[in-house]
Amino acid sequence: MTKAIVLGGSRGIGKAISDSLKAIDIDVLATSQKDIDTSNLDSVKEFLKNNNETDILILNTGGPEPKPFSTITEEDWNKYHNQLFLGFCIILQNIRINDEGYIFLISSSVIKEPNSKLIISSAYRAAFSEVFKVLSKEYAQKNISCINIAPGPINTDRTQELIVNIEEFEKTLPMKRLGKPEEIGNFVKGIVENNVKYLSGVTINFDGANSNSIF
Repeated sequence: MTKAIVLGGSRGIGKAISDSLKAIDIDVLATSQKDIDTSNLDSVKEFLKNNNETDILILNTGGPEPKPFSTITEEDWNKYHNQLFLGFCIILQNIRINDEGYIFLISSSVIKEPNSKLIISSAYRAAFSEVFKVLSKEYAQKNISCINIAPGPINTDRTQELIVNIEEFEKTLPMKRLGKPEEIGNFVKGIVENNVKYLSGVTINFDGANSNSIF
């Protein structure tokens, strides 16, 4: 493995993954929204003109603000349909992952336990996870591993925005703390560095035992 593309690699979980891969001498293209905005399909297509091949691909993007279902607009649905679903589909249709490579999807725990405050994210992240699972069988023929990481409460800017009182919230968690982005970065690095290949087509709950789902 020599080359990686990390979407949303300038902050939060994406930056932690980028830094971890750089530590094992991977040439990382860590993108920001200025480089590729998956809610804008023209931006996606323009990015792919110059970035259409890699060994490791990290599919990662931010999510919508919390909104009650009754207040979600048609513009909201269209934007996040592209950002969380269609943009990723177009990327996978047009980017070559080299044999023996890896694709990591950074989704969310809401794909298993939908959140009424994050209904857009719950819907579209779950939908793309279905696509990713189906494609994992196709990629397996080239020994390309597909791993869906479903983070729970991780200490990122987005979590800080969503939760009013972090200290009180942490008291409700099994480990009494938020997860660290670096923990996810180190997990990805460990998979790549140790050439773990048979772990594919799976969804990993990365939530400190916070979820109630078995699978």
